[in-house]
Amino acid sequence: MIRKNLSLAIVLLFGVSAGAKAQATPPAPPAPPAAGAQQNPQPRAPAIVNVTRTVIVPVTVKDNRGQLVGDLTRGDFRLLSDGVEQKIANFSSDAVPLSAVILIDNDLPDRAVNQVQKSLEAISAGFGPSDEVALVTYDQYPSVVSDFTTNNDALFTELKRLELGSHPTAIISDPTTQGPFINGQPAPTAQGVPIHGSKRPRNTDSLDDAIYAAGQMLRTRSRDRRKIIFLISDGSNSSNNHHTFDETLRMLLEADVSVYSISVTRSVPIGKSIAQRGIASIDKYSNQTGGDMFYSSKDADLERLYSDVTEEARNEYTLTFYPEEADRSKDFHSIEVRVERPGLNITARSGYYQSAVAAGR
Repeated sequence: MIRKNLSLAIVLLFGVSAGAKAQATPPAPPAPPAAGAQQNPQPRAPAIVNVTRTVIVPVTVKDNRGQLVGDLTRGDFRLLSDGVEQKIANFSSDAVPLSAVILIDNDLPDRAVNQVQKSLEAISAGFGPSDEVALVTYDQYPSVVSDFTTNNDALFTELKRLELGSHPTAIISDPTTQGPFINGQPAPTAQGVPIHGSKRPRNTDSLDDAIYAAGQMLRTRSRDRRKIIFLISDGSNSSNNHHTFDETLRMLLEADVSVYSISVTRSVPIGKSIAQRGIASIDKYSNQTGGDMFYSSKDADLERLYSDVTEEARNEYTLTFYPEEADRSKDFHSIEVRVERPGLNITARSGYYQSAVAAGR
């Protein structure tokens, strides 16, 4: 009996030892899949990307005499978007290099083209070695005269060579403006057909398209630069543009481009009443992009205004902010800049598009 119990104990001891070895031995790696067999890799958790973009707001501040005010500090400014106060993330009053497209109307009235032609070379004097400048003319279509260059001598040469086109301001008689004839002679008592317009035979300037093209050229330039369109025009705009005002304005705001306009005539645009003088297209482009509008009718005025444009654009204050409490159900958000010091005039862009900020354009 004792012998049987001893044999049973030995058997149990060997069984437990074998089981322990089996547990200690790691499982064999799975066999590699057969050729052509489809593999099912383990899904990875999606990466969390949180990209925050800033909105750049160049701001021009002038006193009641129209002189630039350059002694303001960060604490003097308040920044609102959709009426909600925003924290100013960065503030600078330092001069910045320019990326500029000089955009010149190539179909000015003959009384204005001579003034512009004689002053063209003076435009280059407003740009420095850190600026990059392109030159474009337009009438029905925009035409690139020279692409971006930092070579001021090359810009001067292109401006000196440029020959601007013009149109006469005298009334051109045609069958629609001539009065009735009797036996080949004008009827002596006839009033004739009233002549409409501004003594311009035909308006072919596609201003919206030209500004759109200039903005597209500036879209890819660095955000470290101030991007401006330097527009010289009489404000005429045809009805044959491919791009509307709203489309063009949106593109400018998305690309952080400001329009600085020099009007070489004070005439009311075709189809506008005197009461509408202040809402011409070039006024609206300048005001809503945070640029400025200048008027000139003399040679000396033009040469002075050329340098005024570049000085103002280069020496704007720069505010940036991260949009907070923005209504995500809409894309456009208004911007308002206030200055605590009284008696000052502030110019800034009218707003920004959330989609452009999110895309980092």
